[in-house]
Amino acid sequence: MDHSLRRSTALKNDQPEIFYTIDNLRKFLVTARDQGKTIGFVPTMGNLHQGHLDLVQRASDLSDIVIVSIFVNPMQFGVHEDFDTYPRTLNSDCHVLTDYECAAVFAPTVREIYPKGLNTEIDVPSLSTILCGHHRPGHFKGVATVVCKLLNIIQPDIVVFGNKDYQQLQIIKAMVEDLLLPVQVIGTDTKREPNGLAMSSRNAYLLESEKQLASILYSALTKIAKAVQGDTQIKTTLRRQKQLLINAGFVLDYLEIRDAKDLSKTYVDSDTAVVLVAAKLGAARLIDNVIVHLSK
Repeated sequence: MDHSLRRSTALKNDQPEIFYTIDNLRKFLVTARDQGKTIGFVPTMGNLHQGHLDLVQRASDLSDIVIVSIFVNPMQFGVHEDFDTYPRTLNSDCHVLTDYECAAVFAPTVREIYPKGLNTEIDVPSLSTILCGHHRPGHFKGVATVVCKLLNIIQPDIVVFGNKDYQQLQIIKAMVEDLLLPVQVIGTDTKREPNGLAMSSRNAYLLESEKQLASILYSALTKIAKAVQGDTQIKTTLRRQKQLLINAGFVLDYLEIRDAKDLSKTYVDSDTAVVLVAAKLGAARLIDNVIVHLSK
């Protein structure tokens, strides 16, 4: 499926049309497909930042019509997590999208997505129980289920995710392949603040001093990545960077090196590794990663 030469026809500065129901969105999409338009999709939980907007731009580069979903999915939040306090900023999100080629926003209610509650779940157990899945049980089951629902509703030609949520991206790719879903999954580079901090909606939970401190996460990842690439002092560098983060006040869930393809620990046999971190700082849980291309 090659969409590399297709551009969105939505005009910049047009307010995206907002759909709250599946039926109305599908009617809009039928009209678009009848006109021969290809559909690009960017799923989000809203509170959009530049990282999200880069995904919208990427989708518009690869398709004719871009749909952005804004839905805070209760299924992917665990007990005592921040579902109730997660920032919901639909009006401002739609406003910032006027500067991008976004044709429509899908903003359903929880009842619209789960009309009969939760009867069916999607799981990719080989990938969903490790790393973040180990520390947030059930989280990726919630992600896979809602993304599968959204893909079935919208039936896009392409769907675009950020590489910051690297484990999530691999789970979605595996789900799409295993369920034979006719959509191309595109990953895009992580958008960062000037100090290197990966952009995230949860960065809003950080105090200004914590935002500056959080930049050492990316610094730790890059130092470990250099050690992995050079195959020198890997264990020492990993141990040193873990201690540095702990001393700085981070509460580490993990800081690990994995195979970039299947997230196994046997990265030494792979062409590509990934260094991943998840850590709490103040009220925020931060995740990040760096891809490492290995010379064989």
